[in-house]
Amino acid sequence: MVTEGTPQEQADENEPRVRVASFFAGIGGFDLGFENAGMETVWQCEKKEFCLDILEKHWPDVPKASDIQEVDPYDIPEAEIWVGGFPCQDISLARMGPRSGLRGTQSGLFYDFAKLIEARRPEVVVLENVAALLSSHDGRDFAIILRTLADIGYGVAWRVLDSRHFGVPQSRSRVFIVGSLRGADAAGSILFESERGDRNSEKSGSNGEKPVSPFAISVGNSEQGFVKKLAHCLYAESARHTGTDWSRNYVSYPHGRVRRLTPLEAERLQGFPDNWTMPVHEIANENTLDSARYHACGNAVSVPVVEWIGHRIVDQLADDLLSRRVQEVNEIAKSA
Repeated sequence: MVTEGTPQEQADENEPRVRVASFFAGIGGFDLGFENAGMETVWQCEKKEFCLDILEKHWPDVPKASDIQEVDPYDIPEAEIWVGGFPCQDISLARMGPRSGLRGTQSGLFYDFAKLIEARRPEVVVLENVAALLSSHDGRDFAIILRTLADIGYGVAWRVLDSRHFGVPQSRSRVFIVGSLRGADAAGSILFESERGDRNSEKSGSNGEKPVSPFAISVGNSEQGFVKKLAHCLYAESARHTGTDWSRNYVSYPHGRVRRLTPLEAERLQGFPDNWTMPVHEIANENTLDSARYHACGNAVSVPVVEWIGHRIVDQLADDLLSRRVQEVNEIAKSA
């Protein structure tokens, strides 16, 4: 990655790092978060033209594929970690209608991903999707994913993580699934802390005032304008002229005026650097550009969440995997 100031750019180019292959890469949320944790992105797969533009902007030297259904598993570079937030369109409750789940043409791309995983069996696989995956087809779709990974040979763990607990003011619950060839305990140790947190939870009771929803708490005043302290989950449909997010996430001004969030604010709510989604190729129509940026942010993972997961993977695997990498390099040098 060539973005100024990133850990990858600052690191010694000769120092081996844990490698990541990124599927359904979008605008690179997994890639950026894992690189912030000290990993290296070596391959990306993404179909949407706008997202490919953003990936090319930030990772110009990383090989890319555009259609997971046409990927040859042996064309993917060696990588210890494979990540993928496979499409949620057929799973998400935001669609407000019947859900096709894994039978759908979009979310069903999980099966294509699984075939590639089975062919190459990377050390660790990390999947992400909306929390509604847990209830899709009464939980059967989630069971299929767990069974598929287990049949390939992975120990599996899963956990729902909310972005609001990782330093961004957005309530965004997503389920993360980790598969590890080292077994379920290894997978679980990535997603779950053995140490006790330092947060205190208030006990519930029948008496006293009802807690105020964080979505109702505002910062500012009625004379100068104010914003909600915590944003609702950004949907992929939250474009300037479509979707309903603007009615939940908005900036208020005196005399009843409101406005939608800007693309820059959406980036910040997801933990991306400012103007991350400004494309290389110009989009002349401002509304079209804003819509593309909103949609891309709504589809992305929150960078601080995956960075936390990335640090835990590095802590668990780095020494062993990197020692193996050094041994491979030495063997290649001896045979040259």
